[in-house]
Amino acid sequence: MNTDALNRTPARPRTSFWQAVGIVAAREIRVKVTSKAFVVTTGLLLAGVLAAVLLLPRLGDLFGDDETSRVAVTAQSREAVEALDGYTPVVLDSVAAARDAVRAEDVDSAVVPDEASPAGVAVVGLTDAPTGLAEALSTAPSLEVLDPDAPDPALRYFISFGFGVVFFMVAITYGQQIAVSVIEEKQSRIVEILMTAVPARAIMAGKVVGNSAMALGQVAMVAGAVLLGMQVNGDVLPLDGLGLPLVWFVGLFGVGFVMIAALYAAAASLVSRQEDVGQASMPVVLMVMIPYFAVIAFNDDPDALRIMSFVPFCAPVAVPLRVFLGQGQAWEHVLSAALLVVATAAAVWFAAHVYERSILRTGKALRWREAVRGG
Repeated sequence: MNTDALNRTPARPRTSFWQAVGIVAAREIRVKVTSKAFVVTTGLLLAGVLAAVLLLPRLGDLFGDDETSRVAVTAQSREAVEALDGYTPVVLDSVAAARDAVRAEDVDSAVVPDEASPAGVAVVGLTDAPTGLAEALSTAPSLEVLDPDAPDPALRYFISFGFGVVFFMVAITYGQQIAVSVIEEKQSRIVEILMTAVPARAIMAGKVVGNSAMALGQVAMVAGAVLLGMQVNGDVLPLDGLGLPLVWFVGLFGVGFVMIAALYAAAASLVSRQEDVGQASMPVVLMVMIPYFAVIAFNDDPDALRIMSFVPFCAPVAVPLRVFLGQGQAWEHVLSAALLVVATAAAVWFAAHVYERSILRTGKALRWREAVRGG
């Protein structure tokens, strides 16, 4: 009997890089979706967005006064009131009958013929002069708007604030969660056990992929809620033309967050204590804060928005706003997206280099320069 054949055991296949990335990413996603904090936060976020886009625009319908004012008129004055919104003409036989209806409070006011009035009619009230009705009957000059398609300044601010705050909140929240996860694994030395089976770059890549997928999913749900509000409240929610900018925002956010997530993981690998992560991650935090404040401050400055769109970490908020405002050519937006992709690839390579050199280092916090040099 050949004992060599019995003793020879098949070699365990080594996990490939992308298989390892998938395993780590799946674990990150599983931990998130089973977390009560994540479920509650996501629920509150969607509830807030849905309330803002579905209920707030309808508050006027719920609490407003939809009743029209009844106005007594004669056959001669009927035409003047019929053209007004918010007033219901009640046709009576004579001027005296119209005045009697006002005294009896059967109507709110009356409009009767009056040859002495420049308008040809007189407005009659019971105890107060119906100035609102008088103003409605006044002849107004014709109005002309030279740029009727220009976005309302308040709406432009609202849209820029929305893009900025969603980018800021989601990027900061998930970025900090990545940092906490990296430090916890480093402190407990779990990462050392993981690195016996998979390379450090695969661990970092898995964290980035998993958290990016979750962040992108939340942003997509927010965008979906806004689109739903546009469909339901299209008559009172002036968000025409926001569909394409939302698509740009979700796509660019997905790419941009990969850059932010990778740099957060690298920053956390530099330190061994939670207390030190704030200082180490400050450059990354600034990359999130600058677009948030800049897009709000410069939402009415086309030149500033154009410059921001070509700055990779500002592009996820600047490009969608430019698309919504009708600024720039299509090739400019594509170029901004291409620059963001290139910058993200470079940032991921840089972050992986730092993570690999720093993740097993304990004790004194490293500086970015020391990690790059391997010192």
